[in-house]
Amino acid sequence: MSSVAINIPGDHMANAMIDSQLHECVRQNINTEEFRRLVQQRSAEKLVTPCGNTLLHVAVSYGSDNIIAYLAETFPSLITMANSQNDTVLHLAAREGKASDTIKSLVQSNPSLIMKKNTKGNTPLHDAVIADNKEVAELLVSRDPEVAYYNNNNGKSPLYLAVENGNKKEILDDLLKTEVSFPIKSEDGDALPEGKSPVHAAIKQRNRDILEKIGNEKPGLLRLTEEEFGNSLHYASSIGFLEGVRFLLTNFHDGAYETNLEGDYPIHVACKRHSVDVVKEFLVKFPYPKEFLNKKGQNILHVAAKDGNGSVVRYILKQDQQLVAPLVNATDEDGNTPLHLAARHGRCRATFLLVRDNRVEHFIVNNRNWTPHELAEDFSKRTEETYIEMPAEERKPIDSKNSTPAHEIKGKEVDSNKMDTKEASPKDEKGAEYFLLVTTLSILFFNARPKKSRKELFPVTLRPMSLAKEEIKSMVGSLLVVTVLVAGVTFAGAIQLPQLRDKNNSSELNSTYENLLCVYLFLDVGALSSSLLAALLLLWSNFNYPRYQIPAVQFSISVVCLAIIMMFGAFMFSVRIALLGSHGGLLTIIAEVVAVMFFFAQAFLVFPWIIPLNFNYVLLQVLLHSFYYIFFLLFIYSGWWLRNKLSDLKRKHHL
Repeated sequence: MSSVAINIPGDHMANAMIDSQLHECVRQNINTEEFRRLVQQRSAEKLVTPCGNTLLHVAVSYGSDNIIAYLAETFPSLITMANSQNDTVLHLAAREGKASDTIKSLVQSNPSLIMKKNTKGNTPLHDAVIADNKEVAELLVSRDPEVAYYNNNNGKSPLYLAVENGNKKEILDDLLKTEVSFPIKSEDGDALPEGKSPVHAAIKQRNRDILEKIGNEKPGLLRLTEEEFGNSLHYASSIGFLEGVRFLLTNFHDGAYETNLEGDYPIHVACKRHSVDVVKEFLVKFPYPKEFLNKKGQNILHVAAKDGNGSVVRYILKQDQQLVAPLVNATDEDGNTPLHLAARHGRCRATFLLVRDNRVEHFIVNNRNWTPHELAEDFSKRTEETYIEMPAEERKPIDSKNSTPAHEIKGKEVDSNKMDTKEASPKDEKGAEYFLLVTTLSILFFNARPKKSRKELFPVTLRPMSLAKEEIKSMVGSLLVVTVLVAGVTFAGAIQLPQLRDKNNSSELNSTYENLLCVYLFLDVGALSSSLLAALLLLWSNFNYPRYQIPAVQFSISVVCLAIIMMFGAFMFSVRIALLGSHGGLLTIIAEVVAVMFFFAQAFLVFPWIIPLNFNYVLLQVLLHSFYYIFFLLFIYSGWWLRNKLSDLKRKHHL
């Protein structure tokens, strides 16, 4: 069959396609005179497949040793030619072939092929490891051991890939049993220690066996770092790999004194996790945690409190007094104690544990002259104003250089050079959950509240008089409608008195009926009178003395609320009268219980309207703090505390 010309991108534009006859000869490994004649007549160097594979590529992919030997000897230029993916014949042998004598001969005569990279940055050894081709991998690493440490475009070396594959066919063993020295440089750039660390790959898989294998054969690899994760001890601590931490603390002890890009030591990274056992391993090796300060001057309790790691905070506070004492009230470069950081970031469990510890001082001020309670109050207030009350179109970022509005920091001694602008950024505020911030504030309110007057704790911001008058005008109309409705209902109730269903009743039942009727009339007439009084007062102030509208509205609100409560009470007694003498005892009990529950619920909602404004504001704040505090104790802290108790018992049982 004649060949057909094709267009190949790049260097293959002038090449011709390998026809089916040649392809079949290569596949069947038939080295005939006819094949040789066709190859020589048609320039073997220009015969390619659509993806740019030469005849030698095709022969290697099929393992046709006779054809490989003939082409390599007759057309040596084919040996170094690459296809459209920059794969050499050695790449194809690594992926699809075997380490035959012919391939070994090619490697021996052309050692530069071992270091050639394709478009993915893979050397033939990379492809051999990916394909689990143990024979070719052994051949390549024996010829050039350093290639095992060359990185591809993803920063992965063959050694990393072997670990990532779980040491299939024990290829990792072959790669480790070589004599190489660090650092290793490749032709196209840095090899290890740049790129991804195979030790990190073993830690990611939580495979201590591979970790020990690397430590025994190549202990220098334990010192490799990755920009994102730090050294191997940082990474093992960050994922809570206890066995790995134990191994590394023994075999890579110096790694505990290295910091990552964030300026944290491995012990700090461990405190950000919820693995108490990992923190315990560090404290066994380093019983002087006060000496480990990150670049912000924060100790391990700072870090645990900031990240809300209640389990670690609890464990640290239970340690020996000499170990804990230097940590609990230590300040970082911004003057923040662990309690400040827990309060600012809404870490309610950590906050509760710290404020309940007698060694923790509650009123230390930071560089901004704020106590933990004031700091929590500030951030909860700004979170609410910025992301809850403001319309979406107005939620614009606050100036990153000073995100605290001037009226909020008035009176505070603020050093502009020490303002922690990063902590005050809108991005951080948005990340903190409002509910947890308020819960944390409630915990501090009851346990670490500054000794101030109620006026200072609950400031009441009065609205402008013009705005108050406009609101009063609208409230007058609404109140008049409510008072008229209440008056109408109660007047109808006074006319249609509730009657007993059965006229033939005992004297005792009639006496009970009379008593209930008296109470009903008292409540009904009281509600009628109160509503009429409120209506007349509103009309009087509106038409005769407008200057008294504001106090009249305030007084009328209280009177109307009282009338509503009395009206509901009258309804309760009318229901009781209707059920008097009924044989449905269970129905009577259910009706009374439901009525009482709704009565108290209504009274609870109406009560804030009756009491004075200032006291109402204080009471509302106390009630809200109480609600969040009780909710925290019942649903957040109790379940967490129980889990930790069970973990402690389990840990003691193993010991």
